Order: sequence, then structure tokens, then C-alpha cells
Amino acid sequence: MEGISHFKCVEDHKIGHYEPMAYEEDNQSMHEIVHFAVVTLQDTDEVMVVASDWLSTDQKQCYWPPFKSTEKYVEAVKNNLEPSTGGKPWEKLNVIFHAQYDTYEEAANNQVEQKALKDGLTLYKVVTLQKSNELTVIPATWLNEERTQCYWPPFKSPEKCTEAVKYRLDPPVTIQKPWELLNIQVHTDSATYKQARTKQKSLKEKRERFPFTSPLPPLQISTLHQMHYHAMYNQANEKTLKEHTERFPFTSPLPLVQTSTLPQMYSHGTKRKRLSESSASIITRAQPSVTTVSSIMEKVKRVMERVHVKIQATNQDVITTYIGDAISKMDNICGNKKITIGFFGKSGEGKSSLVNAILGKRNLLPSGSFGAFTAVVTQVEANLNNSDYIAEIELFSKEEWEKELKDFFRVLVDENEDRDEEWEIKVDKITALYGADAYKKTLEELKKDAKYAEIEDMLSVSKKAISNTDVSAFANDVASYIQHSTGHCYWPLVKSVTIKIPDAHKLLEHIVLLDLPGTGYCSKIREDLWKTKLRACSSVWIVSAINRAATDRDPWGIIQHCIQDLGPGGECKNINFVCTRTDHIDPKEYLVSVRLTEDQISSDKNLNTVCILHRNNCAKEIVKRKFENLKIMKSKVTFTTDVFTVSSEAYLDGNPLLEPIETEIPKLQDILKSTNRRVNQELTRDYVNEAKRVLSFIQSIQLHSDKKMVEMKSVVHRALQKNLVKALKMLVRQFDSLYKILDQCLSKGVEKSVELCVGTKNSMIASVTPEDKKGFHKTLQALYKNKGYFWPKNWDAPLDLNLCLAKHMHDNIHDEFNLIFPVDANNKSGMSVQEQIDKFSIIQRDTAYPPSSILYHMENFIKTEEAKVKAFLKREVVHRKKEIYSSIQTTIQNQMTAGYEQAANEKGPGAMMNREKQITETIELLKHDMFKKAKMEVLNKFKDLKDYICKTLESELKRSMEQSLSQTSKTNLMDVSKEIEMLEGLSRQLSD
Repeated sequence: MEGISHFKCVEDHKIGHYEPMAYEEDNQSMHEIVHFAVVTLQDTDEVMVVASDWLSTDQKQCYWPPFKSTEKYVEAVKNNLEPSTGGKPWEKLNVIFHAQYDTYEEAANNQVEQKALKDGLTLYKVVTLQKSNELTVIPATWLNEERTQCYWPPFKSPEKCTEAVKYRLDPPVTIQKPWELLNIQVHTDSATYKQARTKQKSLKEKRERFPFTSPLPPLQISTLHQMHYHAMYNQANEKTLKEHTERFPFTSPLPLVQTSTLPQMYSHGTKRKRLSESSASIITRAQPSVTTVSSIMEKVKRVMERVHVKIQATNQDVITTYIGDAISKMDNICGNKKITIGFFGKSGEGKSSLVNAILGKRNLLPSGSFGAFTAVVTQVEANLNNSDYIAEIELFSKEEWEKELKDFFRVLVDENEDRDEEWEIKVDKITALYGADAYKKTLEELKKDAKYAEIEDMLSVSKKAISNTDVSAFANDVASYIQHSTGHCYWPLVKSVTIKIPDAHKLLEHIVLLDLPGTGYCSKIREDLWKTKLRACSSVWIVSAINRAATDRDPWGIIQHCIQDLGPGGECKNINFVCTRTDHIDPKEYLVSVRLTEDQISSDKNLNTVCILHRNNCAKEIVKRKFENLKIMKSKVTFTTDVFTVSSEAYLDGNPLLEPIETEIPKLQDILKSTNRRVNQELTRDYVNEAKRVLSFIQSIQLHSDKKMVEMKSVVHRALQKNLVKALKMLVRQFDSLYKILDQCLSKGVEKSVELCVGTKNSMIASVTPEDKKGFHKTLQALYKNKGYFWPKNWDAPLDLNLCLAKHMHDNIHDEFNLIFPVDANNKSGMSVQEQIDKFSIIQRDTAYPPSSILYHMENFIKTEEAKVKAFLKREVVHRKKEIYSSIQTTIQNQMTAGYEQAANEKGPGAMMNREKQITETIELLKHDMFKKAKMEVLNKFKDLKDYICKTLESELKRSMEQSLSQTSKTNLMDVSKEIEMLEGLSRQLSD
């Protein structure tokens, strides 16, 4: 493989096969003035410095030298080497031209900035020097660790100071010319010097326009401390560098970083094959940048495309067909992984406005003005295909809606029917669709209405799509399907709405924002939708207005009620409390209620801003303490929690009283961006591992005639089969041990449930019964009509009798269940199912074959197959553990259904008392058998999980062994050992 490229044939790129380049048109001036250009190589997305004369006249293509050595490449650039050196062919590459400079140093500096701009990194800060109140630009590396001070150079000349900033001179604190340490306020980040100067000018103008408002605030969001990462990287020892050189002889290991020589370091890279896609990625060494991850993905895809082409060109047999299919399916790896973030809270608390602000799309979702609020489960995700705003609306079927209408009018005409709270909800639906007086009509009269025919026609399809390139027009079109308000609306016909947003790649590529109906309206929650969606959330944001955040029952009622569905019954790791409307404040009233010091009041900040920020800090402390005091937070369910104080309006309006960072919307945006980066990294790692699996398989089945190798493969095959039997027996023993633990805990739960269930039920009913009991009989009727679950309108939490009866069983398995099925698999307990799967392996740790051996690649293939199966099983465990946990409640509901129906049918005088008597008798009658069945349902589902895991491991690994060890290709396939070595390097880079 010649040159830097592994797969391109250099003969296709020899000089003379394309149009003349710039140097050929003006050979006379080539050596008179040397210019340097900064370009991006389109096929690798690398930012590089090249000699300007290497560019084509339209600056869209560039010669590329064939040198393997980075030093030779840099020397070629600096010396403007003519692209015909030594008769070796130079490639012609497609490039994006950025800028041209007179000196190499200027070009190298711009290279650093272009890379930082592309990767979203920070090289410069705009700060205020507190002593002089001067607004200025400094390099990010001049900040101290606390970001409250910066080093300042001792130069008297303004030109020298500017040059030191522009080229990010490292601050050497010398005896002769010590650098001063100044107190500062940090305002904003920039990737380039020009960008920073523009922001400096804008902030200066704002300060001049608003001289009496608060001074520019310090930047709150933590950015990358380059010096810290430089220090981390410099700890790499010589042995690591030596090993790298031996494994990758054609690449240059990254040098120890000296920040003063950063521009030169950026140019020390040769195209394609390097430890990192660019030396610039050292700045973000703690986590690969988005660009680095995407470039790794693109590089591996190109490798697999070339392999696929070569495999298709060989004689087709069972093996080559299998390889081709495996490569074709690899793109599916990147397709479907989504992280769900649920927004929960009382109606009118600003959930929809919060989503709008985070996405920077005013009025995308209708907010709570004029009494309207979101009434439909709405999920928001990115449109990655085009620039349209798209709404996919799922409707009830015509049959479902007709049944609901018939039930409503049956109750309406029957005076003996009790009109419970659920009936009131149906009235809301009917009047929303057919008009305010619709409930006064008969069904036959309603059918004659033109509106009835319109709705019937609408329900002839199960889904409706709305699309528009204009966000305002789109929002107007969608509002009638998701907004609960008076007037023309269709929300009663809608099951759910999925809204897809263009230009939201950075925020929502792998994220779904789930905006559930407020707890003030229950029409959608009554159908299990609440719990189903809740259990799918990886993170939950509880939303409440700041003035009620600590005292309002609603948000805390939601947390307490949903905590089991989030933790043991779900997959939630984070609970964030978001206090909204922080800028809604009356300073005079606030100052009366709190005592601020004179220093706080007389600060340079505007009084409104002082009050807003003071209340924000107080609210955070109160909410954090309330989190800490929740009993569930002290159990073995570990959630990470945080509190945010946000103002959606101030962020969207650019309120001069609050800087964007003070609205804390950027903090929430950073959470989404970070989550996206993490998922992208995980998907890229999965893709690289799958590529290694396929290539290891190719390398392991090469045609060979060595009889000893055939015998050795047979020996290895038998050994692996024995290892599989042994590992499966070990896994079964571990599962049996976990089964016994669950059995013991459940038995105690059954005992407690039988003893206390009636009293627990009575306590729950008593705790929610109004003192005057007015209308409560309707609530209980709705509860029993809906099989023990009902969320009354304007209640902070639902009534759930099934959950109440399951309480003692849940309590007795709670701790052990969370150790066996932790929400976060990184929390090692020694007894989790995920850990048992991780420990499983049929590869003996003491086996070691040389990399040139076919057996080495066979073992690698088995390892990657093993990892793939285990990853799949761990995802299946998360899904099945939700079913296992919820089976207690589901079994109780199924057992109680007949009793619920009888209680709901009680009518007339004394109906409420008779209903309670019926439910109590049903519980007494069923309790011994019901709770034992719930226990056995959990144990049977756990046993099913064990059987599924063991059978899947056995069948998949047997198949893999047969493929790799028993089959040999009938023809010599391509040698992919170099490609495997390259993928191993990329895999390590992703793991750093």
C-alpha cells in the first residue's frame, strides 16, 4: 500500500491526468513570493496548511504530497515544494479554501482557529478587567482554574500585547518580566480572534447603550480548560509513544503539548492515518469532539465500502454472501437510538414555552396564554431529512370515536346513570369538537350537523401529516390538534403528535422531548399513556413556576407518584427540577419579603436583576433540600438531580435585565448537546466494533492448505465448545442465586400484603376524601370504572388502588430489585443481571496468538460476536425488567377487575358506601391467592429472562464458532489485517 492512502490507487492520481494547477500557469513567480493557504480536505474533514501554489486556479482542489513523514510534509509546505518531487505521484484532493497568508505562522494560527470553530471549541474569552473596567479579549489559556483571574503580559507596546493575544502566547512567569495576575469577569467564548473582537464590540456598544443596567455578567457555563488538558496529555509516557510508533509506523505520535507552540503543532499531521484526526483534538482529549467522532465514522464507512466492493468482485458463495449482507446491514446501527426526556408539570406552568425557548422557536408549541394549554401527548424530535417543520398526528379510529359518542349520549339520556367526573371530561370533548351546545342535542341531531360529517371524514385515516417551511404558519396549523381551548379544535380526536424540527441536529439528533399533558387535564392520562411514556424516559424535567416551586403540591406529587415507574420500573437516571418564569417579579414586593444587605442592593446590577438572581439562588437551595429530604432519594435507587431557574421569555426576547446565560436556557441546551455527543460516540463505537467483527471474520477464513492449521482450528473449536458449556453453567448458578433472593423478598411481601392490604386501601381512600365528601362519590365511581386507576381533573397525582395494594410487595423487593436491575449499569453491585452478562465469556484470558496468526483473528471474531450479543441482551434486560416490576400491579388489577366492575355498577342511595363494601369484600376474598399469583408472575418472568439470555448466548456463539472455525473460504479473500489494525487504533481513540 503506497503513500498515505490505504485504498486509493496512486496511479489514478498521477500528474498529467487533470487540469493545470496554479503553479503551472505562472511558473515565473513561484519562487518569488511564497503564500500559505488554510483549507479543509473534503474527504477527511481535516483542516490543513498548504502552499498556495498547490491549489488549482479555482481553489477547489489541491496537490497532496506522497510523504509518510509528517516532518517531510511540513518541510514541503514551508519550502513550497513543486508537486513532482522524485517522480513520485502526488494526489489531487478536493478542498474547501478558507484564507491565504503571507507567513506560515499566520496560516498555522488560522488553522488552529478554523479547527476550533468547526469543533465548537473555545480559544478566546471576552472579559472585563475589574481594576480598569476595560472590556478586552484574552486567550482562554490565560485564565486561572477558578476563571476569576487572568495572566496579563508585561509588554508596554499595544502592538505586542495584541500579538500575544492573537497568537495565544503562553504566559511564562519569569523573574525578569513577570506576568501580572488580574481580577476579571468572563462574559463569552469564541473560537477565533476575529469572532471574539466582534463580540467585544457588541458588548461594548450594549454597555454604552444601557449605562444604568447591570454590568456584563460572568459566564456561568464551564468551558474547556485547555491548559488542564495539556497537562493531562503530557503525562503520557515514552513507552506509550514507542508502542504507538511500532504499531503505526506511518503515523506521527502527538508531541507533548507546549501551548506556546500550539500553532506549529497543529500542522504536524499527515492526511488520513494518524493517532487522532487532527492534533487539534488534544484540546478536547477528555471526550472526542463531534467532528472527531463523525470523521471516525466516515473513515470506517469508507473502509467498509471498499471492502464490500472487493468482496462483491470475488466468486460468490455462502461465506461471501454472508459478509456482503453483514456490511449492508451496518448502517442500521446508527439509525434508531433515541434518548427520551420527559417534561412533566401542572398545566400552565410553562412546559411548552420552555421547549420553545430551548429550541429557539417562538410559539412552536402553543403556550398557556388565554387559558389554553397543551392537551395532547406531544413529542418533539429533529427532522434530519429536509428543512420542513413536520407534524405526524395519530388519530383515534372512526369506530373508537363512535363508541365514545354512544357511551356519552347513553349516559346523557339515562337519568338513572351517575354522571361522574369522567363524564365531565367527555362533555369538554364534545363541546370542543361540536360547539358549546352540542351536549344538549341527541346523537341523531348531532349527526345532521355539518361538523359531524367533517369529523367522520377526518377519521377515515389513522394519521394526518402537516408540513410547512414557515414556523409561524406551521404552529397555527398544528395548534388546533394539540391545544385545549375554546373555539375550533380537534385535540379530542388525537392520540399523540410527533413534531419534527429542521436545523435541530445539534440539540435533537438522538433526543426526543416528550411534552405530556398537564396534570390539570386528564383525558389522555387515563389510558396508561402516562406510565408507558414515563417508563421510557431516561431523564425527567419537572416544571413549576418559581413562586410555587417549593410549596405547590403538584410537582412534588408527580415525583412521589412516578418515582417507582422512573426507577425500578423504568430507565430514568436524572431528575431535574426546572423553575420557570424567573423574570416575573415585583422588586418592591420582593424586598419587603426578604432582607437584602445594603451591599447587595447597592451593587452595580439593576434592582430587578438583583432580585431575580437572589430569588433564583434561594429557590435552588430550597428545592435541593426538598429533594434530599424525599424518602425515596435515600434508597438504593440513585438519581442524579439538579435545579435550574429559567426564563423562557427573557431568553427569546433578549431582555436587557438578564443576559442569556442568566436565563439558564443555554445550560439546558448544553445538556442536550452533551447527550447527543455521548450517543454519537456510543453509536460510532458500536459501528467500529461491528466493522472489526466483519473484518476479523474475513481474516479468519482465509484459504490455507496447512494441515497443522486445520488440526489446530479443530482443537480450538472443541475447547471453545467446552468453555461455552462451562460458562453457561456458571451463569445459570448466578441466576438461580438471584432467583432465591427475589423469592425470599417476595414471600415477605406477600405476608405483609395479606396482613395489611385492607387497612392500606382504607388509609389511601381516607387521605384523599374531602371533609364534606362533596362529589367524591363521582371520583370513586370513575376510579372503579377504570379498573382502579383514575386521575381526577386538577389533582396533583392520580388515584391508583392497584399501586396501593402492591405497596408492601414493592417495599419488600425494592432494595434487592434495584441491585439486581440497576437503572445505571455503571453502578456495580456485584449481583446485577448486567454484571453477570458482562462476566460471561468463552475466551480464556491466558490464550494469546501472534497478530499474524489466523487463530488470532478467529479469537477476535468470537470476542466481537460475544460483545455484540451481550450488548443486545443488556438492552433486552432493561425492557424486560420493566415488565417484571409492573407485573405485580398488573396481576392485582386483573384479579380485582370483576370486583371493580361490580362496585362501579352500584347506583342509588348509599351507592358510595356499597362500593367501598364491595371493594373491601373483594380484597378479603382474593388476598391470599392474589398476592401469591403476583409473586409467581414476577418469578416466572425472571426465569423466562434467564432462559432467554442463556439460550441466546448458546445459539449465537455456537453459530459464530461454526462460521469462523469450521468454514474456510474456497478462494483467497482480500488481506484486511492493516484495516483491522487501523480500526483497533480508532477504537482506542473512542475509548480515551
